[in-house]
Amino acid sequence: MGETPYSLAFGAEAVIPVEVGIPTHRVDHYTPRQNTDQLTLSLDLLEEHHLRAALHLTTYQQCTARYYDQHVCERNFCPGDLVLRKVLLGTKDRTAGTLGANWEGPYRVVDIARPGTYRLAELNGKKLLHPWNIEHIRKYYS
Repeated sequence: MGETPYSLAFGAEAVIPVEVGIPTHRVDHYTPRQNTDQLTLSLDLLEEHHLRAALHLTTYQQCTARYYDQHVCERNFCPGDLVLRKVLLGTKDRTAGTLGANWEGPYRVVDIARPGTYRLAELNGKKLLHPWNIEHIRKYYS
């Protein structure tokens, strides 16, 4: 966002110890009276500073969401489609080892439980117990 956490919290930039030892413009031209006036002004403008940072963050999030939405490929299945089911820890064959299959199937989509969730059945007609999320299934090409 272009702002430091210290600046957002206290409304001013911190002077690091290295700056105190090395002569810089900030250290050479320091006057307590002017510093007090500047800190008072910074405190008055602190809310505006926070609002500007929040606006920048919102703009960044919207741009990120727009980019993500452009590159997402939506997947939908219809009843009757053949799909593969991801092998999860609960369904994994313990004797398969590391080189075991990552996908099993094919299964047939029976119906749509809700958008993004499908009920599956084996090819012989036996339905699986619970619905599967679209993340864990993919289209089967025979």
